[in-house]
Amino acid sequence: MRKILYIWTVLLLAFSDMSAQQVDKAAVKAKVNRAAMEMKSMECDFVQTKHLKMLSDKMVSKGRMYYQQKNKLRWEYTSPKKYVFVLNDTKVRIKNGNRTDVVDTNQNKMFKEIARIMMNSVVGKCLNDDKEYKVDISASGSDWIATLSPLRKNMRQLFKRIVIHFDKQRAVVSRVELLEKNDDRTVIELKNVKTNHAISPNLFAVD
Repeated sequence: MRKILYIWTVLLLAFSDMSAQQVDKAAVKAKVNRAAMEMKSMECDFVQTKHLKMLSDKMVSKGRMYYQQKNKLRWEYTSPKKYVFVLNDTKVRIKNGNRTDVVDTNQNKMFKEIARIMMNSVVGKCLNDDKEYKVDISASGSDWIATLSPLRKNMRQLFKRIVIHFDKQRAVVSRVELLEKNDDRTVIELKNVKTNHAISPNLFAVD
């Protein structure tokens, strides 16, 4: 479950910057929402770095992410271990090593909630989810920085803050960081982002 939560945070959490400037929150949300509506597909490489408070070592994972309207998402780790999470409408497929599980989110409230959060994060809709997060938005350099403070008890038990970095020019996610209650930290950087390219439907197969 924690592995799955890290996946949707594919699209969440970063440091506050002392040089950050306040911005028009409504204008930023509007631009992010507009970009999300215009984005038919997205694919990118990602590097995920796990920082453990009790250890000096870092755990680095790499992989590739694919998104397609509507409700199709593939999050694939390629190193050091292979792990695949595929969301296709109401079904989720998880492949870990030789084991593959398929879940119907309509029959599982937990997975339905995870799927909803993941998709909202990818397209930036989480900025409008006032029931889930308190959202502060600032600007620093070429980024908008959205700092999300969880409001629900179950989320507050996991995370202190959730922050999304958006590239100002394209209004798409560029960096994500997750700060946990125990001060462990996960950073996800999205690289080589391409939007509105054709993606093979086979990548989202769940059956």
